[in-house]
Amino acid sequence: MRIISGKYKGRHFDVPRNFKARPTTDFAKENLFNILTNIIDFEECTALDLFSGTGSISLELLSRGCKSVTSVEMDSLHFSFLKKSQATLNDNNWHITRDDVFRYLRRGTGKYDIIFADPPYALKELKDIPEIVLSGNMLSEEGIFIFEHGKEYDFSSHPNFFRHVAYGSVNFSFFAAKPATEG
Repeated sequence: MRIISGKYKGRHFDVPRNFKARPTTDFAKENLFNILTNIIDFEECTALDLFSGTGSISLELLSRGCKSVTSVEMDSLHFSFLKKSQATLNDNNWHITRDDVFRYLRRGTGKYDIIFADPPYALKELKDIPEIVLSGNMLSEEGIFIFEHGKEYDFSSHPNFFRHVAYGSVNFSFFAAKPATEG
């Protein structure tokens, strides 16, 4: 896994072979961040990375200057890898929490400008995640929620939905903190 851009550009992290996580492909990640660069000032952002897995998205957010990135991961192997990566970078802006994402969201601590979620595609609650995140009052007023999911899901009828892009089997749906009809 490599960091594409920013202060850690080119850094590589070797993901263990026994990982269950399906990291976002470099191609999809690069295109996602090309979109985000045009709509976000990373240096003014706080970010939440749900179902962090390898930490690929968290690392990219940190590298691009986010002032705070919180990664939430339940799996102990993945959590250990995240902590090892954090120790390697020694970046005080990266906060890693071992927790169940749904429990973390119910607690609703903190406000974030960017919330990213890449759950396992087979997760039975996957279709409910946008509503859980958007109703949780954790997204800042001008914040965006980016949801990675499989092609069988379509969130375009959600009132907060504003964009969908696909890169191979990787789909990203974008949601605004406020529905499009609100000011």
